Amino acid sequence: MVLKVKYSFFLGVLLLFLSCSQKKKKYEDAQVFRYNEHKNINTLDPAFSKDLRTVWATSQLFNGLVQLNDSLQVIPDIAEKWTISEDGLSYQFHLRTDVQFHKHALFGSDSTRNVVAKDFEYSFQRLLDPAVASPGKWVLAFVASFAAESPHVFRIQLKKPFPPFLSLLTMKYCSVVPKEALDYFGDSFRENPIGTGPFYFKLWKENIKLVLRKNIHFYEKDEHGLQLPYLEAVAITFLPDKQSEFLQFVQGNLDFLNSIDNSYKDDLLTKKGKLQSRYASKIKMMTSPYLNTEYLGVYMDAAEEEANSLRLRKALNYGFDKEKMILYLRNGIGTPAIHGFIPKGLPSFNQMKGYTYQPQKAKQLIEAYKLASGNSNPKITISTDSQYLDLCEYIQREMQKVGLEVAVEVLPASTLRERKANGQLSIFRGSWVADYPDAENYLFIYHSKNFSPNGPNYTHYKNDQLDALYETAVETVDTQKRHLLYQKMDSLIMETAPVVPLYYDEVLRFTNKNITGLGINPINHLHLKKVQKTK
Repeated sequence: MVLKVKYSFFLGVLLLFLSCSQKKKKYEDAQVFRYNEHKNINTLDPAFSKDLRTVWATSQLFNGLVQLNDSLQVIPDIAEKWTISEDGLSYQFHLRTDVQFHKHALFGSDSTRNVVAKDFEYSFQRLLDPAVASPGKWVLAFVASFAAESPHVFRIQLKKPFPPFLSLLTMKYCSVVPKEALDYFGDSFRENPIGTGPFYFKLWKENIKLVLRKNIHFYEKDEHGLQLPYLEAVAITFLPDKQSEFLQFVQGNLDFLNSIDNSYKDDLLTKKGKLQSRYASKIKMMTSPYLNTEYLGVYMDAAEEEANSLRLRKALNYGFDKEKMILYLRNGIGTPAIHGFIPKGLPSFNQMKGYTYQPQKAKQLIEAYKLASGNSNPKITISTDSQYLDLCEYIQREMQKVGLEVAVEVLPASTLRERKANGQLSIFRGSWVADYPDAENYLFIYHSKNFSPNGPNYTHYKNDQLDALYETAVETVDTQKRHLLYQKMDSLIMETAPVVPLYYDEVLRFTNKNITGLGINPINHLHLKKVQKTK
């Protein structure tokens, strides 16, 4: 009840602010798009946009050379066109001439200026600057040099071909920022962002609210030539309780609900993942494949002999019904991972026959292990956090039916991450969410050069054949050939089973019926420039 009262107070203050701050033009609440974040946003500087909640906010404020559409195609943004050399090493971007930074007094009497190629040169130098310490500098790891060739031509030279490079440039880390703003604000740029996006920064009360206003000078128009964005404002609140957020959404106080929580999933969805009939008249539901694979990882350097057994790893893959798990524990949200590690939603998704539910085969593998090892009572431990406890307990029960004893260890999420990175867990529950839409994002974590704690190969999987295929794939410019190499690697990983894919996730979005123009995409980015809201 305290949370509800506090939320109502914050909402009232927010709406009061919005109504009073618009002196030149009054507008109604119907022109404000409202959503909630469970955790506070720590920065509005795109160089530090490493988590989804920050990416969502900075996406409204900043732009880069290129962007992704909802089909995960790279399309123009500030660069209206580009050329790539035949050897895949040189990228030349031709910039639009009508892109302006958000109005601010620091630009002098004109209050703004146009974006030029030197701004990208500065922004990329800043991304690489050790003093800035951006977590996104890795996106330029393949870059040998970059320079403004003219006011509206920007060139990037790579060290070696890397076909997914354009996808990397769509990340918010690569947004353009004005040097004047960084010189003026310094470290406080995080709370005084100046970009080029469809909305500009208006107000931020940390842990309470963030308000963005319509940029009337935004350079994009819709297919009818109308100015974007349509909305007058975006209002983000920070209510931490997910049940209270759900109540505010169904009462119409929020316009958008992302994903779903166990605390209300049965109230909102049927067991088969459909919207409950009582909400059908006022709520719209959208779904899309999500570039996230949920899995169990096996630490290949573990001291326990069970983790080193290919027979037991395969038995674990065969021994439980993933379709039943999705239906009863996740209300049908997600797709059983019966293929490879690469998830649905990518063009290189591997339709190979992977591990389906075959309990008899799992029993045979376990018995063969017992006979060969002399270990009559094999036992494994799966480490997880509380959010996925029900899934791991389901696997525990199913595996015991086929003769493998399973213990489930529940750890705080931070402890799970730390111990996983340091090789202290023999089998762990993990997630891998794509940073950019290319299957290379899922395969480099099994390259032997990426062993944790210095890289994301938490399984310490090493396979010379996979390493060779990977090195070939990342220099293969031909898309079809590269996808075939990705699929070979995916098949090899499944054959040697350092991982047990559980399911390929889905994006779920819920909006009120009066919201149109909000798309959905497999990387769950939030684009609000074409959203419209009616009374």
